[in-house]
Amino acid sequence: MHTIFITGGAGFIGSALVRLLVQETDWRIVNIDKLTYAGNLESLAEARTHPRHCFARVDICDRPALERLFTEFRPSGVIHLAAETHVDRSILGPAEFIKTNIEGTYVLLEAALDYWRTLDDSARRDFRFHHVSTDEVFGSLGPQGFFTETTAYDPRSPYSASKAASDHLVRAWHHTYGLPILITNCSNNYGPYQFPEKLIPLMILNALADKPLPIYGRGDNVRDWLYVEDHARALKLVFERGQPGATYCIGGHNEKTNLEVVDAICALLDRLRPRADGRSHAHLKTFVADRPGHDKRYAIDASKIRRELGWQPLETFATGLEKTVRWYLDNAQWVEHVQTGEYRQWIEKNYGSRS
Repeated sequence: MHTIFITGGAGFIGSALVRLLVQETDWRIVNIDKLTYAGNLESLAEARTHPRHCFARVDICDRPALERLFTEFRPSGVIHLAAETHVDRSILGPAEFIKTNIEGTYVLLEAALDYWRTLDDSARRDFRFHHVSTDEVFGSLGPQGFFTETTAYDPRSPYSASKAASDHLVRAWHHTYGLPILITNCSNNYGPYQFPEKLIPLMILNALADKPLPIYGRGDNVRDWLYVEDHARALKLVFERGQPGATYCIGGHNEKTNLEVVDAICALLDRLRPRADGRSHAHLKTFVADRPGHDKRYAIDASKIRRELGWQPLETFATGLEKTVRWYLDNAQWVEHVQTGEYRQWIEKNYGSRS
């Protein structure tokens, strides 16, 4: 039975991957997560108590703790998702992004390299260090064109700069030390269990609470939207079949302006949870000052992963968004635990507080 380390496995994308791997493989999953504000064990659903899921509350900056895990579990590979991810938070306080995304990746690489060197030849060939990154490292596109695996890096925010740095570290450990690595750069994820600070859940929950729906600038910034379960399938496929040393771009083929996203959410809520006063939720739209350094457009050419590995998204933006809105409507308890702090209190009671 393969044992796989997943860092950040209690986060949004990480928990989707854990749920998929528990359901579709016979792998033992060691879920390594610091449980910051965005890490939530409730997001693992039934996978949380599955016998092949092991949770370790460990900071990836803690080298001795990581070494103990490598020694105890002897993994066949690592899928590294642990990161600070929210652009607005990185603008207000970049220090945590530098520490987790850059220093944490370095520490994890060093621990993985030391462990990899102890393996026999066959196990060394089979080992994979899969680093999960973002399309934001490529900067901003104009009205035309797409990001590809060979696009030059041009990060514009503290978040994207920290992820760009971690990408470079992973490639350097491959070229310098021979560590078998994989890198994926994905577009904007959305779906169930996403922390409410991100655009889509924020708009859903604000609309339900009759709060303003804040839209940066004119709402004409464009993102390519990827349903999180489609992304999880792609990560599994790359980890299993990707070429060591290679990069794969993962996109949803769903370019939308932020205003189009908000309007689509309002239309769904008007149908699924109409307001008592009969008005459209769209009347709550509020345009606010644009974010500093706000990239204009992201779009991914995902033809390489389709051509080489046979992956393509199963969800359109319309189908994925309806699934997402319905999930938030049906899971008010998860939302309440996140918003009221009840979940954090449970974490501190059972695991102790951690800054």
